[in-house]
Amino acid sequence: MKLNENFITYEQDGRHITVPVGNSSFNGLLRSNETAAFIIEKLKTETTEDEIVKALFDEYDAPESVIREDVRAIIEKLRSVGAIDE
Repeated sequence: MKLNENFITYEQDGRHITVPVGNSSFNGLLRSNETAAFIIEKLKTETTEDEIVKALFDEYDAPESVIREDVRAIIEKLRSVGAIDE
């Protein structure tokens, strides 16, 4: 899976933002916390849920089950707005 090319990300004043450009049915913006921004950055290249979970587990001191739940929730949100290519 990978972030859809019709979505771009940027950081402004410590806020992580993802917005659609071009041809997208979603018309809004997504504000992300640090964890979601980390996941979205990983999605800029082809990756899997397991690879994202491992990268977060290596980066943060949290139980893997909690990380996996967060990753799934964020990926589902991104899917719901068409931001992920499978």
